[in-house]
Amino acid sequence: MNATPHRPPRYWLMKSEPEECSIDDALAAPNATVPWTGVRNYQARNFMRDEMQVGDGVLFYHSSCPEPGIAGIARVAGGTRPDPTQFDPDSPYHDPKSKPDQPRWLLLDVQALRKTRLISLAELREHPDLAQMRVLQRGNRLSITPLEAVEWEAITGRLLGGR
Repeated sequence: MNATPHRPPRYWLMKSEPEECSIDDALAAPNATVPWTGVRNYQARNFMRDEMQVGDGVLFYHSSCPEPGIAGIARVAGGTRPDPTQFDPDSPYHDPKSKPDQPRWLLLDVQALRKTRLISLAELREHPDLAQMRVLQRGNRLSITPLEAVEWEAITGRLLGGR
């Protein structure tokens, strides 16, 4: 029996370029998970390593595309492990300074739960109670950012109608 104290779920916004992994790709196989590879920012890596846990809620966000925005709801489905792309010289995420016995970069598994209508940055900005979301802050380029529970509720409840 695990003696780790239970904590309430946390919530995250995770960005993915749809040509690499879209919400549709993630939903392709029922109950499947996708490894969240390619995170190459220490702060985002530390969120995965230190704060994200199985069961946490995820807003699946499409970035670097013609219409960026929240495209689906997901959950953290597996703990962290070394990201194999850091060791692959043919990968765009290869890191020659990372060694198998001391990996720099991690991944975790994400399970897409459902596709939503696209909620654009412009729509998020229309809601004053969402103004502090990191994705809306000038210069923020992190691929993983924490959400406050009230932001999660506003988006999944009010903007998506609780669907």
